[in-house]
This record gives sequence, C-alpha cells and structure tokens, in this order.
Amino acid sequence: MYWYFALVGLVALERLAELVVARRNLAWSLARGGVVSGRGHYPPMVVLHVGLLAACVLEVGLTDRPFVPALGWTMVALTVAAQALRWWCITALGPHWNTQVVVVPGSPLIRRGPYRLSWLRHPNYVAVAVEGAALPLVHGAWITALAFTTLNAALMVVRIRCESAALSAATA
Repeated sequence: MYWYFALVGLVALERLAELVVARRNLAWSLARGGVVSGRGHYPPMVVLHVGLLAACVLEVGLTDRPFVPALGWTMVALTVAAQALRWWCITALGPHWNTQVVVVPGSPLIRRGPYRLSWLRHPNYVAVAVEGAALPLVHGAWITALAFTTLNAALMVVRIRCESAALSAATA
C-alpha cells in the first residue's frame, strides 16, 4: 500500500511541476497580450484535481483496498501513458500551454505533436480523464475513480466550451 502512496506522491510532484510551467507560460502569454478566460471554472478544477490525489490515499488507506495485480499493473501502465501524453501536449504547445484558458491574440493554432492528430481533439483532456480513472484503480479505489470521472466529465463540458469560445474570439 505504501508504494501506492508514493505513486500518488509522484503524481502530485508532477502536478506541481505543471504549475511551475503554467506560471512561467502565463507570464509569457500576458506579456504578449494574452487573455485569460474561464476564471469561474478554474477554482473547482483545482479542487477536483487536488481532491483526486487526496481521495486516492484516503480511500485506499481507510478501506484497506487490496492490490489486484491484473487490474493494478494495467492501471499503472495507463497512468504512465497519461503522464507521457500530458507532457507531449505541454511540449507541443510550448509557452501556449497553461492550466488556465489563456489565448494570445493573433497566435496560430498549434498543429504539432498530438495536436496534429485530427481524430484526437483534446489530447490533454484525454490524458486527464485516463489518469483520473487509472490512478485510483491502481489500488482498487473505485469510488474515487467513479466520482472523479463523473465530476471531471461535467467540468470538461464547461472547460471545452470556454476554450472553444476563447479561441473563436481570438481568431475572429
């Protein structure tokens, strides 16, 4: 069980690294006239993501969920794949990537990395969804996986609409 807590801790450290990158990229965007949109949904998104990590630890610790190797190792692989996809997105978007919706007017749409794949419209959000289901299921935290997946789906509807509107306004 403690190795699982360490895995969740590593994901938390990864999230902190994302915030460092996002802060740097926000400064870059704002210096170029970037416009931040969707401030209303951002705090609930932060709470949801912090809650995911806390709930993983709490559910496994309080319920003494067993590690089921066939499920657990598959979910570890999916968690790692989600991290790889997320960092591919971050690398492809470069200074345009952020945890907030920030659009620099006049910037072209990014068409490299996973964003060149027309069948994968929101690769970063796919990474979030996969991680949100897989990380809890590594150690059988199915309540956390179900709750995060449901709440994240609702939040992604709002987020994607916000992002689409911001991009449309910037290119109009």
